[in-house]
Amino acid sequence: MLPQILLPRAEALAIAAALYGSVALGTQDAPNGKVDILEFVDPLIGTSNGGHVFAGATLPFGMAKAVADTVGENQAGFAWDTSVVTGFSHMHDSGTGGSPSLGNFPIFAQPACPNDDINQCKWQQTDRAVAWEKDSVVANPGYFSIALANGVKAEMTTTNRSALYRFTFDGSSESLSPVILVDLMDLPQSRTNGTAAVDPNTGRLTGNGTFSPSFGIGNYDLHFCVDFKGADLRDTGVWSKNRANFTVEKVKVTADGVDSPATLSVGTFARFKSPANNTMMARVGVSFMSVSQACANAEREQPDFDFDGTVAAAKSAWRKKLDVISVDAEGVSKDLQEVFWSGAYRAMISPQDYTGENPLWKSDEPYYDSYYCIWDSFRSIHPLLTLLDPVSQSLMMRSLVDIYRHEGYFPDCRMSLCKGYTQGGSNADVLMADAYLKKVPGIDWDTAYEGVVKDAEVEPRNWDVEGRGGLHSWKGLGFIPTDDFDPYGTGTHTRSISRTVEYAYDDFCVAEMAKALGHESDYEKYLERSGNWINMFKADQKSSINGVDTGFTGFLQPRYINGTWGSQDPIFCSPLLDFTSCYLNPDGHETYEGSAWLYTFYAPHDMGSLVTALGGAKEFAKRLTFLHESGLLYVGDEQAFLTIYQFHYAGRPALSAKYSHFYIPSQFNTTYAGIAGNDDSGAMGSFVVLSMMGLWPVPGQDVYLITPPYFKELSITNSLTGKVSTIRNVNFDSSYKSIYIQSAKLNGKPWSKNWLTHDFFIEGGVLELELGEKESQWGTHVEDLPPSLSDYP
Repeated sequence: MLPQILLPRAEALAIAAALYGSVALGTQDAPNGKVDILEFVDPLIGTSNGGHVFAGATLPFGMAKAVADTVGENQAGFAWDTSVVTGFSHMHDSGTGGSPSLGNFPIFAQPACPNDDINQCKWQQTDRAVAWEKDSVVANPGYFSIALANGVKAEMTTTNRSALYRFTFDGSSESLSPVILVDLMDLPQSRTNGTAAVDPNTGRLTGNGTFSPSFGIGNYDLHFCVDFKGADLRDTGVWSKNRANFTVEKVKVTADGVDSPATLSVGTFARFKSPANNTMMARVGVSFMSVSQACANAEREQPDFDFDGTVAAAKSAWRKKLDVISVDAEGVSKDLQEVFWSGAYRAMISPQDYTGENPLWKSDEPYYDSYYCIWDSFRSIHPLLTLLDPVSQSLMMRSLVDIYRHEGYFPDCRMSLCKGYTQGGSNADVLMADAYLKKVPGIDWDTAYEGVVKDAEVEPRNWDVEGRGGLHSWKGLGFIPTDDFDPYGTGTHTRSISRTVEYAYDDFCVAEMAKALGHESDYEKYLERSGNWINMFKADQKSSINGVDTGFTGFLQPRYINGTWGSQDPIFCSPLLDFTSCYLNPDGHETYEGSAWLYTFYAPHDMGSLVTALGGAKEFAKRLTFLHESGLLYVGDEQAFLTIYQFHYAGRPALSAKYSHFYIPSQFNTTYAGIAGNDDSGAMGSFVVLSMMGLWPVPGQDVYLITPPYFKELSITNSLTGKVSTIRNVNFDSSYKSIYIQSAKLNGKPWSKNWLTHDFFIEGGVLELELGEKESQWGTHVEDLPPSLSDYP
């Protein structure tokens, strides 16, 4: 997660007022006559200012992802705040930080070569870069189009393993002789070798390459196959640097070549006679297995080059995924509806279904990739999928279990068949506990439990990419020391505070599974370890901002092996002090992407103890309010999400609703920069959706914290049980002045607890919330608070 410009509170409130006050507009109808929710999905939200959202064509969780690749912050291929396009590639990730990802084997179309001289066409990536027209971009679920200054309009759509491009060329048919090239390149320019070939009889372009992941170790091989339709073949060849050759059918680049293979553009091409109606198509199959499988994928999924039919099928797939949600949007602004539905859409872009495309091992289990990263996704993406798409969530959890079987550990991050970097704890443990407690079906729980116990007990050789480091200190000292002595494995010795609180919660999740599966001694052991977070709490630590004491005492602080305290300013790595100093590097300090102020609130399993340690419910709420009002918190980092709703634990659920309505829409809106930070594979999108549903899940627990939905009524249909769960606001106010629950009924009976369990979404029912303009006593009593290991004060 990279930082983004923060909106001043006054500006944020002005945006909120504008968006709340706008009037809902009508939309086109879907084929079934209902309002088409896809009209409220804008894939361009978050494509500028570092949002890194994938804007192109994809199916839900699809492997093939087609879009124009631009020059700039092109982590997802296309970015709005850019000016030139260098190609169109077929696989991408969405919302990731760090370096760009995938973008392999871009194709590029030119209407003709100047003077009909093949060597006057543009070949190298930097030379062929061409301006794109700002008013030309159209992005819808399953479809993307863009017009270039060279007279090419490119449209694209996808199936699961292939992309279909439709190129329309300006100019008279006499002047057209289109050239389409493929480049053995990827977005991060990580290639170590590559090979491409062309069939001079058909124009088919094929090849493969070896590349590196953008946030992990190792490498991967990828293969492609390009076929054309709509124009007669004129000639074919290969190209390198700025020269093309008609007589050669293969080209190869290796790591020991004279030129740097990572930056050298090289590939094959096909040139065509003037196409009918100035339009032709290119079909691209991709595969991690082989060239032949890449060709077979395309031939099987798109045998007829049916562009319009493929777009229609993609839209149908997206409607099916999103139709499980139903809202009564009367009075709700069109902008807020777009924020909601676009967030739901982005939450279903990744992880990606690579089943049948895993060359690393043979298995009958599903294989999903681009868990990018679980540190980000466990907090909101996977809990949302458990609500909206439990079938896909089951497949993803089964995939994680199968990765454990064959790799020896659950990943905390994984992309392009490679091990990704671990940012904190072993957070697949949280996912497994969450899925178990919410009765996600089809998972081998014995093997899943074996995997989470291994995370807790066995330190891997390289804990930068799996498991946990510092386990000897964790078990013996009860915390991760600063400058830990750890001869048992290698890894980045930073983040001692954030790793300690994450390990504690991971162990709580292991304990939950142990208890449910009948492992009583394990349950007691891991439950005890889950209390280790308190060992980093320095009760007399104070905090000041610009030399002024904040008035709060007691914060998490570093500790050394001998038990003595270190020091890290509690506001360090917040927006108020050295915001970008706590990343995943050897100088990354003792908290990760956040401050000790933020991490001091992280003990979601034992909020009774935390509230007590921070001075009781009144003082806890006061401190949490200060976090949100002072500028210390950046909601663009996922660990900020829970703090918005932790007022529930102090008996102040009204304040959770208040701050939900501050962050949405002040930091989330319909502009191209309309998300906080980058999307992290849909984390920001899922945050918005869950918040607007009025359901904040505490991941790893069977707990949903209740706030009023942003709609008059909202229903979710469980795709496994067919049951419908409805949350209805009584006295709904679309100006959002009445956002405080006065009373509640669950299935017609009074409900005073400020939280729900997942059974509501399995069995169906109606939760009715009566709203008012002022905070009430609803959900404020100790007996109404969410579960905690320790009693509340």
